[in-house]
Amino acid sequence: MSITAKEIKNIAIIGHSGEGKTTLCEAMLFNAQATDRMGKVENGTTVMDYDEAEKAKKMSVYTSVAHLTWKGIKINILDLPGFYDFEGERHEGLTACGGAVLVIGANGVLPIGAESVVDYCLKLGKPLVIFINGMDKPTADYAGTIAALRAKYAGKLAPIQIPIMQDGKMTGYINAIQERAYEFSTSGPKEIDVPDSLKEQMDEMQDRLVETAAENDDVLLDKYFEQGGLTKADAVHGIRKGIATGNVIPVMAGSAINNRGVINLMDEIVTYMPTANERRRLATDIAADELITVECDENQPFAALVYKTVYDSYTGKLNYIKVLRGKLKTGDVVYNSTSGKEERIGQIFTLAGKKCELVTELTAGDLGAVNKLTATDTNDTLCALGTNIQFDPVHFPRPCLSLSVKAANKGEEDKVVAGLNKMREEDYTFAVTKNNETGELILSGQGETHIELLCAKLKSRFGIATVLGEPKIPYRETIRATATAEGKHKKQSGGHGQYGHCKVRFEPCESEFEFVDEVVGGAVPRQYIPSVDKGLRECLSRGVLAGFPVTGVRAVLFDGSYHDVDSSEMAFKAAAALAFREGIKKASPVLLEPIVRLKTAVAGEYLGAVMGDISKRRGRIIESNTEGDITTVIAEVPLAETAKYATELRSMTRGQGKFSSEFVRYEELPPALAEKVIAANKD
Repeated sequence: MSITAKEIKNIAIIGHSGEGKTTLCEAMLFNAQATDRMGKVENGTTVMDYDEAEKAKKMSVYTSVAHLTWKGIKINILDLPGFYDFEGERHEGLTACGGAVLVIGANGVLPIGAESVVDYCLKLGKPLVIFINGMDKPTADYAGTIAALRAKYAGKLAPIQIPIMQDGKMTGYINAIQERAYEFSTSGPKEIDVPDSLKEQMDEMQDRLVETAAENDDVLLDKYFEQGGLTKADAVHGIRKGIATGNVIPVMAGSAINNRGVINLMDEIVTYMPTANERRRLATDIAADELITVECDENQPFAALVYKTVYDSYTGKLNYIKVLRGKLKTGDVVYNSTSGKEERIGQIFTLAGKKCELVTELTAGDLGAVNKLTATDTNDTLCALGTNIQFDPVHFPRPCLSLSVKAANKGEEDKVVAGLNKMREEDYTFAVTKNNETGELILSGQGETHIELLCAKLKSRFGIATVLGEPKIPYRETIRATATAEGKHKKQSGGHGQYGHCKVRFEPCESEFEFVDEVVGGAVPRQYIPSVDKGLRECLSRGVLAGFPVTGVRAVLFDGSYHDVDSSEMAFKAAAALAFREGIKKASPVLLEPIVRLKTAVAGEYLGAVMGDISKRRGRIIESNTEGDITTVIAEVPLAETAKYATELRSMTRGQGKFSSEFVRYEELPPALAEKVIAANKD
């Protein structure tokens, strides 16, 4: 079927984990006859949650895509994970969509994570609809949920329907603009008379919606003042315009699991949400070095953004793309302006969860996938030959939690690194690095669940089992006093012996290590002094307290002796090592711990809890800056106290807090804590 951008809507289904997003997708697909039954999350039978990890955890882990046709409009729906650890997947989906439906429970409060999702959509300029789910539950509180939303988003919220309740359950709804009422039935919504008890509420809501519509269009505003009202068509136009600009957030309600209110939602998506041709995207014209506006027009030269990459067991590497201009056809040769290489298009697919449906072309505004591209990855721009533009990439959050990872089976360490690096092509929100000080392989991700799933994927895809643990803290050792020591290496075992003798003064200093030669009178011959220096430096890797690297030491060679026959470079190196261990022990050695600068951004209501938590972590608050509703707290905190900060910050701030950290320096570890570290690291 040939379609145009005017007939396509790309809608992301978003919300916190457990609110019913995937179930809503199932109901939408079923209503549009894209499936013959509604799958269930708990049974692992949904279209969208098809991965084994998703079935096991009974929640969305990856962004999945399916499509349906409703009232002549193709709707691509993107089911986005709600759990914090999979924020990168959410960013991919929101980049590809033209609007979003936020699913929240009818619990009378603003749910965890809802604010951050709404704020991010508004920041990206994504039109938003809110669907209050769970209206079938006896505890459903529609009015309380609306009040909680209105308290946060006063001036933007626009409830466009009134639930009809009976015995605590939603049995139908009133469309306030159309002045029509419907009751749910097995064959879909059935029109009924507006209940007398709700007519006054409908009139009040209608007045508010008309005012909202007028406020979003200057022509309608003049008409409203002149005529004292607007027609239904004018009201729809004004609200639609407000939604497109982010000034209006309509609210609907229903029960996804019972498929009630979902048809109404689908109708309103068709009525209010923008079609693909109404969306614009900025790009950089590489040749002209300027920003341009890309119109979603199928008659213009082809351009698309790769917003996600996956590996499928049957089709191989799949690049998910959004066509932003022109058309893509099988056999086309296109230019990857990011990698600077040409690619030939083999197979093109549209997606229905894990099912890939082969098509011959994709048109402007549509979502699909292409396979077996050799030089194309996530965030690359594909465009027609002879054009050279680039779209802004998907923003991915930086890793915020690190764990050590090692192979469960000896000898597979290199395989762990290779496997994780291969998986990086699909997931840009984790990193794998080698800590040279501790020797550990560090896996950094968005949270414990994210990291655990990465290891599970490593096992299922490559057969490599791993063990996770807390990373070792890279403590260091230094001295606080001055001490002298001598090292004498003397051995006689027939023939030439070994003799080296040096006296060294150890002092604290600002740099990592300094060697000073103060030998006079040839007590240590010049040819052996570099050997003393080398012998001392080789000892820096392992201190005397707990075996951590030594820093902040000046070693002054001031005396010694030698033997004309038995002295050698090796003997003086050995003597230096003996002097080092004795001298460092006498020079008041202490442990140093790494300090990081923590920047935490939170809403004002959580500021007290966050600052108190930083103090509990032995942190020192340096400054705080407030911009709008967000305060950024800058503090210096011991690295050892930040291991679970990502998880605990989410808990404290209902998922809204963000942070970053960077190493600043080393400081002395308090004696009581140092004793524990030393005891734990004794050979």
